[in-house]
Amino acid sequence: MGELLMDLGAWLTSGDQWSGVDGIANRLGEHLEYSLIATVIAAAIALPTGLLIGHTGRGAFLAINLSSFGRALPTVGLIVLVFLASGLSMTPVYVSLVALAVPSIVTNTYAGMRAVDPETRDAARGQGMRAHQVLLRVEIPLALPLIMTGLRLALVQVVATATIAAYVSFGGLGRYVFDGLAQRDLVQVLGGAVLVAAVALVLDLALAALQRALFVNRPA
Repeated sequence: MGELLMDLGAWLTSGDQWSGVDGIANRLGEHLEYSLIATVIAAAIALPTGLLIGHTGRGAFLAINLSSFGRALPTVGLIVLVFLASGLSMTPVYVSLVALAVPSIVTNTYAGMRAVDPETRDAARGQGMRAHQVLLRVEIPLALPLIMTGLRLALVQVVATATIAAYVSFGGLGRYVFDGLAQRDLVQVLGGAVLVAAVALVLDLALAALQRALFVNRPA
């Protein structure tokens, strides 16, 4: 075990391991690219949906259950299905990652909107605010902490799952996991897993710090 950890440390700190097309720096950039694109697409779908059903109270059961259905889908199976339909491209990867990210964003956005005190909404309407003004000036600011939590959860899930890009011959940190398994190189497999976990942790901590900074001076 000690020897394995030493080999892992040497693998992670080797200068050669960080350079070139197959180097950690390049694979890290690919992994972040896949993760951020998928999360942005998921947010573009899920945020308006969560805001709409939270604001109107209509369609919540259908929207949440449909989005949760995406979470229940096996990611590799979904990749294979989309791959058969679209061919070899990043489309199957993005479809799978977006399907994974949408439920967390939808449910947290909806929960944040419904957690807004009805009396606060009524007071805003009593001041002459229209529906869109109540949404933009009252509901969204009050729901923002839970919305941010949903985005954090979605991003961490996507980063952890973006290793599947290597399953269909693309890059990212999953390349080390799949190549290591094929070569029976345990150090490379562990190295890839450690890097993915570290990226997910760093991004989660960064978003948590941003969330605290945004709301630390907010009045109760």
